[in-house]
Amino acid sequence: MTRVVVLDYGSGNLRSAERALARTGADVTVTPDLSAAAEADGLVVPGVGAYAACVAGIERVGAGPVIAERVAAGRPVLGICVGMQILFERGDEHGVVTKGLGLLPGEVRRLRAQRVPHMGWNTVRPPEGSALFAGAENERFYFVHSYAATGTGGSVTWAEHGEPFVAAVEHGSLWATQFHPEKSGDAGAVLLSNWVRSLAADPVADESRGR
Repeated sequence: MTRVVVLDYGSGNLRSAERALARTGADVTVTPDLSAAAEADGLVVPGVGAYAACVAGIERVGAGPVIAERVAAGRPVLGICVGMQILFERGDEHGVVTKGLGLLPGEVRRLRAQRVPHMGWNTVRPPEGSALFAGAENERFYFVHSYAATGTGGSVTWAEHGEPFVAAVEHGSLWATQFHPEKSGDAGAVLLSNWVRSLAADPVADESRGR
């Protein structure tokens, strides 16, 4: 069975993510244990609230190097909401710039929109051939955020609220969503299933299991 760890660093919809991932058939553990995070087939980095607080939580449990080492080794990581945002180089909240993990290029800043936060269902524009959005290309997803990245490397899915922003990114083994797939009904379930299915095809994970 595919092993997934949801990283518990004091932030995020941990149980919602756990339940949604378990429905894909994965063996899901919510834990702050860094050995488990390093060894799992897939690591989920959740996050809600302030950018700086989430970065502080990651630093408190010492998870930054583990996440970076997984990405460098081509091991799958999925960031969700602020768990996606902290993967970028920095976040600017109320004029205070906080250094992120630097695994994706770019900055997270407040959305330039008449109504903030952006809360509710929105359409997205995935790139052609997206593995993450396969079977859910024309669906809506659930967003709750005031800040977003406006550009990055990798294969980018866009959404719009006042301005275009990064709704998701697929960058090698690092995938991430600004929206909450665990709160996005059937469409979110398709995305999570796509991600879990990609773990079974991960040759590095197969080798670590002795296959």
